[in-house]
Amino acid sequence: MDESLFRILVMIQPEKIIIADDHPLFRQALLGTLKAKLTYTTWLEAQTIEELEQQLTSNNDSDLLLLDLNIPGAHGFNTLIHVRNHFPQIPVVIVSAHEDHDTISKAMSYGAAGFVPKSTPVGDIYSAIVAVLSGNIWLPASFEQKQRDNNDQGIADRVASLTQQQYRILMMFAQGMLNKQIAYDLNVSEATIKAHATAIFRKLDVRNRTQAVIAIAQLDLTEAGFKQG
Repeated sequence: MDESLFRILVMIQPEKIIIADDHPLFRQALLGTLKAKLTYTTWLEAQTIEELEQQLTSNNDSDLLLLDLNIPGAHGFNTLIHVRNHFPQIPVVIVSAHEDHDTISKAMSYGAAGFVPKSTPVGDIYSAIVAVLSGNIWLPASFEQKQRDNNDQGIADRVASLTQQQYRILMMFAQGMLNKQIAYDLNVSEATIKAHATAIFRKLDVRNRTQAVIAIAQLDLTEAGFKQG
């Protein structure tokens, strides 16, 4: 066990964790490993929505809920929403066979503290539990990379919408040049540069030079690399 994880668990010492999943083989395999690591934790099981409601009502001091979105009686994200509304003190980690980007995004937007695909190694599920019990959010690395890729693609698409002149001015912003300097170098008026700046900010969905420069810094752009479509 990672020493830092061990220290965290010693401090946290979860007393009760509810696992709501209707697949006996998965549930027993998961519990077999986690019980060996969390030796002082009482594990409460539920295979249906009715059983889950009983467990939550009787054990509303539980430290964590591991929830399968497809537990019998569940309808989409309704169970997650219900738990977050009526038992907000219990963090919820979704454990699901569905691991597409849209499902993970929706689960997190509805209040989940973490999302663990069932394909995740048990050791990583354990790490997810530790992270959430420590007050953090846990997401699969593939989702976080997808988020970064999507953000970069969004910025790239916006940069691609710039005209060649706007792109050149943006690069000059990145070099820290003032409007007056840019106007002199491009042989245009300062008012023209300001007009271009307004258009650049609008296309990049930013408010000022600083935000524009921060946005494009993620793409490692160079003036020579610009190609106007």
